[in-house]
Amino acid sequence: MDQVLPIALISLLLGTAIALIFFKNYFLKRKSEIGSISEPVLHSDLHKKPPKPTHQSRKPHSKPHSHASSDKDHNKKHHPLDLNTLKGHGDSVSGLCFSYDGRSLATACADGVVRVFKLDDASSKSFKFLRINVPAGGHPVAVAFSDDASSVVVASQTLSGSSLYMWGEEKVKATDDSKQQPKLPLPDIKWEHHKIHEKRAVLTLVGTASTYGSGDGSTIVASCSEGTDIKIWHGKTGKVLGNVDTNQLKNNMATISPNGRFIAAAAFTADVKVWEIVYSKDGSVKEVPKAMQLKGNKSAVAWLCFTPDSEQIITASKDGSIRIWNINVRYHLDEDPKTLKVFPIPLHDSNGATLHYDRLSLSPDGRILAATHGSMLQWLCVETGKVLDTADSAHNGDITWIAWAPKPMPAGDGQTFVLATASVDKKVKLWAAPPLEI
Repeated sequence: MDQVLPIALISLLLGTAIALIFFKNYFLKRKSEIGSISEPVLHSDLHKKPPKPTHQSRKPHSKPHSHASSDKDHNKKHHPLDLNTLKGHGDSVSGLCFSYDGRSLATACADGVVRVFKLDDASSKSFKFLRINVPAGGHPVAVAFSDDASSVVVASQTLSGSSLYMWGEEKVKATDDSKQQPKLPLPDIKWEHHKIHEKRAVLTLVGTASTYGSGDGSTIVASCSEGTDIKIWHGKTGKVLGNVDTNQLKNNMATISPNGRFIAAAAFTADVKVWEIVYSKDGSVKEVPKAMQLKGNKSAVAWLCFTPDSEQIITASKDGSIRIWNINVRYHLDEDPKTLKVFPIPLHDSNGATLHYDRLSLSPDGRILAATHGSMLQWLCVETGKVLDTADSAHNGDITWIAWAPKPMPAGDGQTFVLATASVDKKVKLWAAPPLEI
């Protein structure tokens, strides 16, 4: 019995030791399992937190993106020649025109509204404008002033074709009864014509005063269709004064010389056709015969403009050249117009191929040529063909129209020639003329 007790005690101790060892291993294993479970959860939490930073990093990334775009706009605003931006257009701006005194600027916008801005100072912070709503179903594509700043001729595009309207204001008679000035009435439609080029759209609309020869000084307007026909209208009455046809598959554009003597058109072929507007003794238009043809370009002319004296034409061809032509010739005696200068267009794509200009406009002093390609704007010296300045991204989209104010305009402390540009980006911009090289 005495021997059995020690053996039982030893067995109990061994069993307890074995049990302790077993439970110790069990709890250690359990702890490692808990650790192995909790660790991925902790790791998972760490991964859940990064999405926050990545999400946050996206927000800052999008903000810098908007900041970057605003920085770009900021830089564009502060291009040395960038004077101002006329905002408020609800859609693409397809046309613009200065009044004869240069103090009004009319714009044609795809939102169905023609706006006439008053430009007392090109650098003003805001501009007052008159709003003209085009009749429902159409949107204005081009605009030209008639005899004064209170009358505007508008080309409107509808599904059935192009319409032409002239809005004018009635002159308010001053009365001594009231000390207050009477409120100016909104302009009314004075005349209108529909389907002026059948179902074809109007590409360009240009007006000028008929001051050549026996012209009576009234405004004549030329509408150029996307077909081959061009019509001449009397700005005040809406009467059709003449029709010409390029017979070149399709037109690119047409314009009138500043003195109202010539009409020139760029079309599908390389040749530019020029007609003369012949006036009767009473100042009315008698006929519009073909006068001459500009031959020498190897490809179609995309755009052209007259010099201020109406004696020369500048063409921009798709062959990559700018040509200056003398049209002050005796074409009645079969004397042909002569090429005075040829400049290469200083634009190339990534492969080195020469690009062409989309639009041209010559400054009122005839010394600076403004030209566009897409959203890029350049100023060139007419004398040398050298680039004076470039705005690589003048707008956030293609430039649709450009025009110089006919007279120097106040801009801050001084005066300068001002160029206006319209674009699909819903903006109209005003630019100062660059300094000419001495």
